[in-house]
Amino acid sequence: MFEITKDTVIADILDFAPETAPLFVSIGMHCLGCAMSSGETLGEACEVHGVDADEFLEALNARLSVNK
Repeated sequence: MFEITKDTVIADILDFAPETAPLFVSIGMHCLGCAMSSGETLGEACEVHGVDADEFLEALNARLSVNK
C-alpha cells in the first residue's frame, strides 16, 4: 500500500493518485508538472505555499479513502 506522508514527493503522489491534483491546485500549487514537483516533498511544498501540511495531508488521505 502507498502511504502518503509529509516526506512523500509530490510527483509520486500524483503518479499513484492523479485524482488528487485538484487538491494541489486548490491551494495554489499550479505547477504540478514542473521540475520542482519531481523532487519537492509534500511538506516542502506546503511550507512554500503557506499551507498547514498536516491539514493538507488529512485532506489527501480523505480523498484517497473516498476513492477506494
